[in-house]
Amino acid sequence: MAHVDNLIERIPDPHLRAQIAEEVAKLVEHKDFGLVFQRHLPEDLEVPGTRPRRGDMVRLRADPEKQNHVVLATKDGRATIIAVDAAKQTIEGSESATLDHDQLVVVKDFSVPIYPGLAPLGEINRGGDKPTHVVIEGENYYALETLLYTHERKVDLIYIDPPYNTGTSTWIYNDRFVGDLDVYRHSKWLSFMERRLRHAKRLLKDTGVLIVAIDDAEQARLKILLDQEFGERNFIANLVWQGGRKNDSRYVSTGHDYMLVYAKSEATLAGSGARWREQRPADAKIAVAAARAWEDSGHDPLVASRTMKAWIAALPDGDPAKVNNRFYEFETDGRVFRKRDISWPGGGGPTYDVRHPVTGLPVPVPSRGWIYSKPERMQEDIDADLILWGKDHTEYINRKTYLEGGDGMVPTSVFEKKRTSAAKHLESVLGSKDFPYPKDVEVISRWLDLASGGSPDAIFLDFFVGTGTTVEAVMRLNAEDGGRRQAIAVTNNELSAKTAAALRKAGRLPGDPEWEAEGVFQKVTRPRVETIVTGIRPDGSKYSDGLKENVAFFKLTYEDENLIALGRRFDAVAPLLWMKAGGVGPVVRRRGDALWALPSGAIYGVLFAPAQAKAFAELIAVHDCVLRHLFVVTDSESEFQEAVAYLPLELRLETTRLYADYLHSFEINGKG
Repeated sequence: MAHVDNLIERIPDPHLRAQIAEEVAKLVEHKDFGLVFQRHLPEDLEVPGTRPRRGDMVRLRADPEKQNHVVLATKDGRATIIAVDAAKQTIEGSESATLDHDQLVVVKDFSVPIYPGLAPLGEINRGGDKPTHVVIEGENYYALETLLYTHERKVDLIYIDPPYNTGTSTWIYNDRFVGDLDVYRHSKWLSFMERRLRHAKRLLKDTGVLIVAIDDAEQARLKILLDQEFGERNFIANLVWQGGRKNDSRYVSTGHDYMLVYAKSEATLAGSGARWREQRPADAKIAVAAARAWEDSGHDPLVASRTMKAWIAALPDGDPAKVNNRFYEFETDGRVFRKRDISWPGGGGPTYDVRHPVTGLPVPVPSRGWIYSKPERMQEDIDADLILWGKDHTEYINRKTYLEGGDGMVPTSVFEKKRTSAAKHLESVLGSKDFPYPKDVEVISRWLDLASGGSPDAIFLDFFVGTGTTVEAVMRLNAEDGGRRQAIAVTNNELSAKTAAALRKAGRLPGDPEWEAEGVFQKVTRPRVETIVTGIRPDGSKYSDGLKENVAFFKLTYEDENLIALGRRFDAVAPLLWMKAGGVGPVVRRRGDALWALPSGAIYGVLFAPAQAKAFAELIAVHDCVLRHLFVVTDSESEFQEAVAYLPLELRLETTRLYADYLHSFEINGKG
């Protein structure tokens, strides 16, 4: 290392010398085990349509080499720029040039904080007072930073289907498609994922769950990366989805994908009592047969049981209602149940006394011990009448599981579902074949429901939403049980490599209307979600009766922090305040020089004039609203506290100071 250090010292440029020294130090840092890759590869983003400002990094829109320039000055729609190197130092011999803004594209460096806003693109309101599903067009790293302001530790489940990095130029890094000849392909992908996973973890509740879909190209590396970021103790399962057979494979048909499942904290999740169970595929059929047996028996449990056993035996082999079906015992009220073992799997369980309710004496303890580690847990089942007793204490006991209201069936880690049905479904929704490989809405619905414990008001996030399958899956779950689940979805407006090449050849560039119209958000995601909610396809034809849901579409914007601090960009920040308050009801807007904003039905308000806090507090008492959150616009912490002191304590409002809270949040989060 001494020789390397000497070579580094000979580098004349002090900025470059310091950067190289820092990277070498990272490479030689001791690491006993784990994933080793080229971290901190530069990642940046071109944002067409953003107005260049002094100090911004820009590129010429038509420059295939993507040379960076810094903006020296702007005036009258033109910018004076000069070329810079990777360390943002002026390149020797380069000269400044003055160009029109529309010839340039602003470049956002991931190591520099951004101050985001959301520009509304449209909304659909068919769900009454349900939370609104939010679909954001924007770069997902910056979208995650934005969500850290609105949703840190609020998300129940994150499902993502990131680019698989197969080397077939289907993934963009630094505005370039990554192919199999790129020797840093895997390091770029891991760096790309690591940054996003760190933000994602912060968004999850302590009981939250992450599911990441992947294939063989990066599954092994991703597993180690997730162990590193989430902790291997929080690994839950590696699900295998067998989607079909490939008969053209030379050796083995690899028609499967994986879904890696992690808890933010498995201990906390388990401590919450989480148990993932689902209805057996033949439960409905069995329930119909049981009801018929009960009626035919004249409500006699013994006769009904014999009838039910005969029905099961007569079913053909392989029928789901016959496989491992023991639901033939009847209660006196007609409920059907099955007996279950009450001993510890594998042996070595506890051996405390369980007393018979009639004789008061201990019943026999199974040779493997009781299934419940504590007597208190056993007593819960006794009190719930879930124990099947013998005639006296000399007989063994069993557990009872009822067909209806039972604990269901534990899912297996391997499952089969043909992928072709997903493509056909999307084609039927859109009436076109614009996206050939969507995810299956039934598969995603199933795992979202399982991993969220069936919670009817869970918040789901997908920041690689692609065609919008996750949003549809959440809406379908709500339609099934009347839930109030909310989906937050993020996608860029990326094009395929083939389409991008054709447009460039025709002289079209990112930001041009012709280019943007071909992106996945504009062409697939938004039309799909709109069709699912309204029931009307983009061509005006009817797809369905629609769903009773609310959805809002936004585009991520990049704001001037000075204008934010001066309160001149409230409309850009307003949707973030709405999301932070729960995304229910209307987005609060400022009208003229209003002292406050508190629309009827809103769950949050904004106090623009803290000096009017007393009058505002009096208004709250008679206003038609159910306030949860109040934002107070002031630069002074003492003025903020004085205003908050007027609020009725019984409301227990969450309060936030603008714009200090907003600016501070992004200064902290935007560290690259």
